[in-house]
Amino acid sequence: MQKKFIVNPWEVKGDVDYDKLVKEFGVQPLSEELIKKIERKAGEMHLYLRRGLFFSHRDFDVIMEDYEKGKEFVLYTGRGPSGKTHLGHLIPWIFTAYLQEAFGSKLYFQMTDDEKFLMRDVGLDEAVGYSHDNALDVIAAGVDPRKTVIFSDVEYMKTIYRIALQVAKRVTFSTAKAVFGFTNSSNIGIIFFPAVQASPAFMAQMLEKRDVNCLIPCAIDQDPYWRIARDIAPLIGMPKPAGIYSKFLPGLRGVGGKMSASEEQTAVYTTDPPALARKKVMGAFTGGRATVAEQKERGGNPEVCVVHQWLYYMFEDDDKKLRKFWDECKQGKILCGECKKYLADRVCRFLEEHQKRREKAKKEVEKVMIKD
Repeated sequence: MQKKFIVNPWEVKGDVDYDKLVKEFGVQPLSEELIKKIERKAGEMHLYLRRGLFFSHRDFDVIMEDYEKGKEFVLYTGRGPSGKTHLGHLIPWIFTAYLQEAFGSKLYFQMTDDEKFLMRDVGLDEAVGYSHDNALDVIAAGVDPRKTVIFSDVEYMKTIYRIALQVAKRVTFSTAKAVFGFTNSSNIGIIFFPAVQASPAFMAQMLEKRDVNCLIPCAIDQDPYWRIARDIAPLIGMPKPAGIYSKFLPGLRGVGGKMSASEEQTAVYTTDPPALARKKVMGAFTGGRATVAEQKERGGNPEVCVVHQWLYYMFEDDDKKLRKFWDECKQGKILCGECKKYLADRVCRFLEEHQKRREKAKKEVEKVMIKD
């Protein structure tokens, strides 16, 4: 019996079958050849590529072919600011910074505070405030402030609107309903919003008159937005934006889906004091047995362990050390508390460094954020 899961721009639930999702979304697996091309340009392979956290794409092969012929590309990603930033949010931004450094690309970073106001119980001023706060984490994730512009939709709408109109005129309501599941009870603001989110894919071409492609690194749940952008791109004389997509970092309680900012005990936020982060990690879901004796006798089940997943995707670069944890867990030679402590130490060190960069970003953020 196949497990049911939900993946769309507003909801991710269940144990996601990524192979099935690739087929359902019509994206392509990220091939070894493409990964090697990134590695050669960057000088090193990012952990997220080596471990398959970034796993699929739309037309990234086209982007690379054009790049090798001399056509540059810009980067575009974003954040729906409805609260504090957690570690799961950082994954696309850290990877975007890696691509930006490798290819020297300009980055357009969109804060969709308008969407969060329309879709969530968040006040308009509150959402804009989160945009400015979350921007500190974007800078701290390693993007180059000299080649990055960050903007709040609300504060940059005069500029965005001219592009959004070009998109909106060519997208029918029936198409929007089919892609996003809008109904008669959907407010009219959110029905227009996909045109707003498509706009940054065309900013370099329409505002700066640059002959460039656009690559969007993001989590796979955001892909539906770019389907509309890609459909209308030829109609407005623009290249189709390409995407490179990541899996989700699970919440600490391991209930499927992705880490949720609304479930504070399952998420580690970038502003969490290390002691609080440690407490959260020590309460993580594991594949351990009911008792120590049973664990030693039968071994654990790292396949379902959140601690192992976090180590695998983000917090342990050493393949040999990771394999040792896995094998010793299976053999009952290591207990869950030891793995949790190891991960907690790694998470705390990460937060301490990130928070230092976040504090420095306060001096740069107003220079990087643009407004009308």
